[in-house]
Amino acid sequence: MNLLVINGPNINFLGIREKGIYGTKDFNSLLEMLENKANETGISIETYQSNCEGAIIDRIQKAYYDKVDGIIINPGAYTHYSYAIRDALASIEVPIIEVHISNVHKREEFRHTSVTAPVCTGQIVGLGLQGYLLAVDAILELAANNN
Repeated sequence: MNLLVINGPNINFLGIREKGIYGTKDFNSLLEMLENKANETGISIETYQSNCEGAIIDRIQKAYYDKVDGIIINPGAYTHYSYAIRDALASIEVPIIEVHISNVHKREEFRHTSVTAPVCTGQIVGLGLQGYLLAVDAILELAANNN
């Protein structure tokens, strides 16, 4: 099984940016957690991060040709207004889990709406970096139930 984890704007600034909201673990800690999860489960997890909307769309489209088995995406602030990322996700027929490190529903009003969530299989919010690991588990479970 091949999973793709896409991180949007400012996720590479984990451990630097707003530690009270996003925690003190840095981006490399997240990558290490995902690598360990891949080793534990015997799957492949590729990670991708970009601060650019077009680059994220290009990577989603490439996922189609790469025939990934599932996508985990934290679109960052693009969650709330990128119909272009939403449309790219809607084009891919694999399980897609949207992850947010913070509980966006307890934050500013503009963060309460996700334009990308409606085309995702599910959404995990507010569980910190653990949300990514739970998303991996969710996709594995979905795959097991479809076989």
